[in-house]
Amino acid sequence: MSICMEGPAAFPGGLLSLLDAPPAVFRVGGPLLARPVPAGFPSPADDYVEGRIDLNRHLIAHREATFFIRVAGDSMTGFGIHDGDLLVVDRSVEASDRSIVIAVLEGDFTVKQLCHAPQGYLLRAGNADYPDIHVGADLSLTIWGVVKWSIHEIGLCLPTSP
Repeated sequence: MSICMEGPAAFPGGLLSLLDAPPAVFRVGGPLLARPVPAGFPSPADDYVEGRIDLNRHLIAHREATFFIRVAGDSMTGFGIHDGDLLVVDRSVEASDRSIVIAVLEGDFTVKQLCHAPQGYLLRAGNADYPDIHVGADLSLTIWGVVKWSIHEIGLCLPTSP
C-alpha cells in the first residue's frame, strides 16, 4: 500500500467537480448577531448587531490551498454531507485518523472518512448502504485534501415526514 499526502494538481470531473470561480465570487459577509441563537429553549432576541462576519476569514484558513468541491451522491449523509453540498477542502492540512478527506483511490476521487486500521487504512462512508473500503498493500491511496466545512441548504437535507 502506498499513501501520499500530495495529490494531482488538476481535479478531473466525475464523482466530485471543482468549482472554478474567482475568489471574489465567494467574498461574502453579513451582520453577526451579538448573541448565539439557542438550539434548545428560546430566549429573547437582542436588537443589536455585534459587527459583520467575513465568511472568507471564517471558512478559509489557507487561501492558496483551499478549494470548493460539489458533492454528488449520498454516501456521506451520516457525517452531515449531502448530495449537492459544497465542500471547503484544505490541501495544506495533514489528514489524521477520522478526518473527512478527498481521497484518490486507484485514480478515482471520493469523499470518505479516513481511519487507521491494523493492516493499512479504511475509507468509511457515512451511510450503511456503502461498505467500508479497506486500503491495503495492493491499493494506491492519495489524500488530495481535508474537508473543513460542508455548506448546504437546510431545506434540502431535512428528512421527509411519514
